[in-house]
Amino acid sequence: MTKDNPLLGILLMIGFCVVAPMGDAVAKLLGESQPLGQLLTIRFAIQFILLLPLVVLTGREWRLGGRLLWLAILRTGLHILGIGMMFTALRYLPLADAVAIAFVMPFILLILGRFFLGEEVGYRRLGACVVGFIGTLFVIQPSFAEVGWPALLPLGVAVNFSFFILVTRQLAPHTDPIGLQMVSGAMATGALIPLVLLLQMGDVPMAAFGEIDGRDAFLLFAIGALGTLGHLLMTWSLRYAPSATLAPIQYLEIPVAAIIGLLVFGDWPDGLALVGILITVAAGLFIVLRERAIARARPTEIEPLPPIPPEA
Repeated sequence: MTKDNPLLGILLMIGFCVVAPMGDAVAKLLGESQPLGQLLTIRFAIQFILLLPLVVLTGREWRLGGRLLWLAILRTGLHILGIGMMFTALRYLPLADAVAIAFVMPFILLILGRFFLGEEVGYRRLGACVVGFIGTLFVIQPSFAEVGWPALLPLGVAVNFSFFILVTRQLAPHTDPIGLQMVSGAMATGALIPLVLLLQMGDVPMAAFGEIDGRDAFLLFAIGALGTLGHLLMTWSLRYAPSATLAPIQYLEIPVAAIIGLLVFGDWPDGLALVGILITVAAGLFIVLRERAIARARPTEIEPLPPIPPEA
């Protein structure tokens, strides 16, 4: 059993909050030159290639069957769809705006937990969900006025990954997280290659395989490596600290994304978007603190998985 080390867990989560928006920034750079189908295929292929030796050398369990296999297939499909929507959104939106809008996911997850898992949701947390969603609309409004429907894609990402988390919760007690991620990379790669080739035959531009120069080859490897590293950092952080301790740290991802967006792309949230980001973060932190208070009042319950941001 791993000994608790909250400081190490927090440092690992901070590492995730830096690595994840770096991966988003690379995706935004690649969106200028690489078709979406090729980008997704290589991202998941690198995930599989990097995790395969780790799984083999450490003897981790990766085989799935029956209900677990079908859940893993569903989870992989949701993962492909969610990352595909996020990568598409990053072609049009500033980095910080896209990340902040996607952080409406904890509010959606809370509502889904009420209806699909029968979890109790009090009026305080429900009110925080409403406030957080209003903050998200503040972020969406200027982006929607500028680019139109792509500004809604991060909302789709949030809904998609909320279901992704529900499926992951069903798998988590019965699977090794790194083994599952390796299998997911293999499944996604195996599904995407024939799908992209089929769509390419139909002259779908975003689903094509195209030329890769030296710069893009490096960035394509980086996006797969950063996505894999981000998942490992989050997984390892949960080994050393409880999710109630780590959940507030995840909101560091938004200011980090804003700083990276400013340095790399010269983007910074405008006044209304910035107010919306602050409202969303405040509402999210309120829910986290409220969940922590409820967990302390029920110490015998199994601690739930924290929301996993879309980059994982």
